[in-house]
Amino acid sequence: MPRRFKIATRLSGIRPSGIRRLFDLAQGVHDVISLGVGEPDFVPPPHVLDAAKQAMDKGKTHYTPNTGIPELREGLVKKAKLDYGLSYDPQSEVLVTAGGTEAIFLALAALVNPGDEVLVPNPGFVCYEPNVLLAGGVPVSTPLLEKSDFKLDADVVMPLITEKSRVMIVNSPNNPTGSVLSYDDMASLAKLAVERDLIVISDEVYEKILYDNVKHYCLATFPGMQDRTIVVNSFSKTYAMTGFRVGYALGPKELIAPMLKAHQYVTACVSGPSQYAAVAALEGSQDFVENMVREFDRRRHLLYSRINEITGFRLILPKGAFYAFANIGGFRMSSERFAENLFDKAKVVTVAGAAFGKYGEGYVRFSFATEYARIEEALSRIERIVKKRA
Repeated sequence: MPRRFKIATRLSGIRPSGIRRLFDLAQGVHDVISLGVGEPDFVPPPHVLDAAKQAMDKGKTHYTPNTGIPELREGLVKKAKLDYGLSYDPQSEVLVTAGGTEAIFLALAALVNPGDEVLVPNPGFVCYEPNVLLAGGVPVSTPLLEKSDFKLDADVVMPLITEKSRVMIVNSPNNPTGSVLSYDDMASLAKLAVERDLIVISDEVYEKILYDNVKHYCLATFPGMQDRTIVVNSFSKTYAMTGFRVGYALGPKELIAPMLKAHQYVTACVSGPSQYAAVAALEGSQDFVENMVREFDRRRHLLYSRINEITGFRLILPKGAFYAFANIGGFRMSSERFAENLFDKAKVVTVAGAAFGKYGEGYVRFSFATEYARIEEALSRIERIVKKRA
């Protein structure tokens, strides 16, 4: 290695993903049950797979427009109109990205100048804070507390806003807590964003994974918000298309244009066959989504009831996504140590709450995107380990 080699300082404060750490360690270990990575255990519907195959068979394997193929952008505009009553220009206000994660990165890279403050939900998705730091910004934690059902509260956010605040990230349904913001919650955040002149990145990738007749509200639909909101979404969770890497951003052209500039040099374009598969997902039957959510709901109730029967745990029933964020205060150990303990002694992979920020300490995240019988077995193992410890 050259003597003058030195890692870029922008990476010095960024830790590897806590979600992947135990997952990577578990590779090759016999009889491990993973309740860690947030990935549906379903295969995308046949018409989606067929669309990708047909695209390859027809030689649609070359570069696409940077913004995405016209059919997909137009389909996303139709979806926004149907779901939210919002109108977007498919030529300038839609950007197809390599998953929702790239959309978040691009938004922060396009909007944040060195020293700008970004309000970040905590606990929150692991990519938020690192991407703020990579953009040269200052992440400011907006605490999501168990006593408030882990919801982002405008009254809690307001005192954190300063003259340097530029962007607010909102995520509903939430990863890792499974909380879902109500109409009133969203309205209060929208009012705050308008009053304090904030741009909002609204991460809505779990919008279709909801329970108990809870409704999702797109932040861009509230008064004054469409012009200041970048809506981030993805096909990964809704259609079990994580490996296809198709996400997107919707927003005013003034915000999408700088994102496109960065996207051109980071990714160029998303895989063509993946985009054609996404078109098929939008245009085809949505029965797959409904059936998948119904099965997630069954697993949700299993996890909720069994975890709360084990002394030391406390769990609020999640209303969205496929995560359960369990309080482990009764065990009197750090979340990282607790997760490692479950892995070492029960061969069950979870994610330490600390991986999602300082307010995640004292919790572990369970993903119930794993088949029912495997969750049952994992919970039995956990119960045995806990009883031995007692």
